[in-house]
Amino acid sequence: MSEQITDWLANSEDDMIALLEKLVNTDSSSYDKKGVDAAGDVIAEFLKEHGISMDTIPIETHGDALRATVAPSGQSGNRPILLMGHRDTVFPKGEPVRRPFTIKDGIAYGPGVADMKGGLVINAFILAAFAKFGGSPAPLVGLFTGDEEIGSPSSRPHIEAEARNACAVFNSEPGRPSGNIVTGRKGGVFFRCTVEGKAAHSGANFQDGVSAIEELSRKIQAWHGLTDFDKGQTVNVGLITGGQSINTVAPSASCQIDVRYVEPDDRQEIVGKITKIAKTCFVEGTSAAIDIQGEFRPLKQSDNSQSLFEQYSANANQAGLSIKGEFSGGCADSGFAAAVGAPTLCGVGPVGGEVHSPDEFLDLSSIVPRAQAIALTILGLQPPAKQN
Repeated sequence: MSEQITDWLANSEDDMIALLEKLVNTDSSSYDKKGVDAAGDVIAEFLKEHGISMDTIPIETHGDALRATVAPSGQSGNRPILLMGHRDTVFPKGEPVRRPFTIKDGIAYGPGVADMKGGLVINAFILAAFAKFGGSPAPLVGLFTGDEEIGSPSSRPHIEAEARNACAVFNSEPGRPSGNIVTGRKGGVFFRCTVEGKAAHSGANFQDGVSAIEELSRKIQAWHGLTDFDKGQTVNVGLITGGQSINTVAPSASCQIDVRYVEPDDRQEIVGKITKIAKTCFVEGTSAAIDIQGEFRPLKQSDNSQSLFEQYSANANQAGLSIKGEFSGGCADSGFAAAVGAPTLCGVGPVGGEVHSPDEFLDLSSIVPRAQAIALTILGLQPPAKQN
């Protein structure tokens, strides 16, 4: 059984690259629901061709979620195995036209080629392999979501619901440039703060104005002062807007704040400090409001996740790979799965790098062995039965 699956995956490399090209050349910016759903149509067509059942979970504001299922071999009441991936990218609409899928010396380029359309490809082909040959010890669920790059505001409840029931979760974010996978990630909280002041002519009656920009600048200094490298905690104000004109005391200003942390227990403290600074008035006469725009949970390696990693690493060796685990400061949907108790691995997709940039790349030689490593791990799992 294992040889049938691994051989079929090896013989499917050209088809994998063809599917990757279709996905990369399909616009799917996070806020472009039509485009993200079009990328879903590419996946749905592939799944249908391979006889895999699939349901569409309608999402009004972002790309729909697709849920594919492959039945286990024989009768099984075991808890399912979850394969996850997101279809959206960070790039603006029209990027695939400006910078379409290309290959040079075995390296593929294009928007989202590594993050994470390469991972979608191997998830789809793994589902197809088990649909064709059987052998899975538990039901396989493939979840293809559409808003991870903006914090999965619509997909999170679906991810958590699937992960609560899963005995193992593989999130096929890109493998590290080193070839390793991700066994730990920071959590992230993304805020928006708006400040209100009072407009006045900056020359004629400056004293009548209350500068929202001055207030925001003082808050930014206080927020940045919360960064603690020893704890792995960072605060970054990455976007600011404000003001009316150069000769007007600014009546309003706003910013977006990125907070990263390592330990789950640190979340409440840092969120409290961010909020307290927002509510503190540094410039008399100003007011402020703050809210959370999106959030990721940290990926923490539990004992069960460590065991899953050891199994994966051993099976990766069979596929010709030497795999270690790495920690990443980036966030991903894998944190949601781990936070509800599911044994979770991340970064098991093909090897790539320079993500979120025009130089994003994917090593095509890694597609087959990375798919084989997951498939072999699935074949060796001994999932627990569902609780009645």
